[in-house]
Amino acid sequence: MSTPIDPTTTTAWARLTELKGREIDLRSAFADDPGRAERLTHTAADLHVDLSKNLVDGDILAALVDLAEQVGLTERRDAMFAGEKINVTEDRAVLHTALRAPADADIEVDGENVVPLVHAELAKVYAFAEKVRSGEWRGVTGKPIEIVVNIGIGGSDLGPVMVYEALQPYVQAGLTARFISNIDPTDVAEKTKGLDPETTLFIVASKTFTTLETLTNARLCRAWLLDGLRGAGAIDDSEDEASEAIARHFVAVSTALDKVAEFGIDPANAFGFWDWVGGRYSVGSAIGTVLAVTIGPENFGDFLAGMHAIDRHFVEADLAENVPALMGLLNVWYVDFHGAGSHAVLPYAQYLHRFPAYLQQMTMESNGKSVRYDGSPVTTDTGEVFWGEPGTNGQHAFYQLIHQGTRLIPADFIAVATPANPLTDGDSDVHELFLANFFAQTAALAFGKTADEVRAEGTAEEIVPARVFPGNRPTTSIMAPALTPSVVGQLIALYEHITFTQGVVWGIDSFDQWGVELGKQLAKQVTPAVAGDEAALAEQDASTQSLVRYYLSHRAR
Repeated sequence: MSTPIDPTTTTAWARLTELKGREIDLRSAFADDPGRAERLTHTAADLHVDLSKNLVDGDILAALVDLAEQVGLTERRDAMFAGEKINVTEDRAVLHTALRAPADADIEVDGENVVPLVHAELAKVYAFAEKVRSGEWRGVTGKPIEIVVNIGIGGSDLGPVMVYEALQPYVQAGLTARFISNIDPTDVAEKTKGLDPETTLFIVASKTFTTLETLTNARLCRAWLLDGLRGAGAIDDSEDEASEAIARHFVAVSTALDKVAEFGIDPANAFGFWDWVGGRYSVGSAIGTVLAVTIGPENFGDFLAGMHAIDRHFVEADLAENVPALMGLLNVWYVDFHGAGSHAVLPYAQYLHRFPAYLQQMTMESNGKSVRYDGSPVTTDTGEVFWGEPGTNGQHAFYQLIHQGTRLIPADFIAVATPANPLTDGDSDVHELFLANFFAQTAALAFGKTADEVRAEGTAEEIVPARVFPGNRPTTSIMAPALTPSVVGQLIALYEHITFTQGVVWGIDSFDQWGVELGKQLAKQVTPAVAGDEAALAEQDASTQSLVRYYLSHRAR
């Protein structure tokens, strides 16, 4: 196992420490440098990315690029793309990028080119999707499928649901999707409410087919399906008819074909992916089957092509103009040199309303680590809390804290030039009004409002301080022509590589998630106690015992 380079020992880190005290006043920076916006705006595929409202100057950016070079970002990046096992704690390659590689690419893992495997599985997914979309695939009573319910959790849910919501205009008429993830039985109850079992198809997404939440929900949905079909007289009580119904209304995304068959799903209708695809990076794999069905193989292919376009930019662009590398380095600048503990992602596109939640898993599960990939403690702060809501909703909720609070919160603003639903209010183009807020907010955060400007508005002196905006609140603006499948793919890949860049600087393994495991293990130990087993309850800590006893005494059955 190689030893990661400690970033704090580099000359670039020392230089950044010196530059940390340099005051960057964005008003002055723009006034003194008319070319700042043009120089700090970059293009990556269809993404137009303006970094000019960040707290940097030429010296700081140069030092950040030097830091990337001194910690070996390009070498680590190239190792990832080449299929080397950079996920060292699990001894795995990290090749979500292979999921969107062209068919003639050659990417080897353990001496085997995996690209033909990827395209073979894609072809299988696409063939199935076309059967559902055309009506060739029918339920047990002969009716075509009208709704697809994806059952998964984590990366098997957050990616598909985010992309499905983002690409609503591309969903085939007559087809809709719902998503079940939470083991709270309310999720299954609400998501199956009002559905017709004769026209419903379930996709169970679990690589090992052992994920507790997913398999529990799958069993609940299987019971719902059979009860509904029997109640409607569509099938009788025989095992043969039940088996046929399950086979026509359930498919799987899994490689555990024996467990898939045991559940009742025909293994021929199971779509797989590989251990070199992490869950939170898997939406471009068979995990996206629900997307291939609803938006269609052609649009799903465009989605993958968008991801690949950013992959090529990340590999080919010089670091000084490499958008994901620069954005990742800026995040390091704010976390480690400005004490930023969180990062806001603010899409001015309602269809991206699930994007911040999707990024929460990608970024925090990846970089929420306190040891480096060789097992040694980290030498810096790592990770940040990603959060956000669509604009303009957020403006009436939490923007106050970003504008005038005591904490520095870097923010990414995302917008598209052409809306999917152009509407007017009288003679006013509502999208223009919407984007006026997008432009105004980044300007207000950057430049603020001085006390003299507040006084000039006729404000009473005693409330002048309350109306002063300090400015110098850093933002990055990301724009695209429209929210197409390709652009959604580009946004995902952009943040994947931002996350990777940060992980390389910090020397951590961004592709394991051991912190997820302990809670799962303890839940299995506590479950008998929750069911009323006194011996199991006695083994718990005093607080857990008290809470479980409260639950047992108040549970209405």
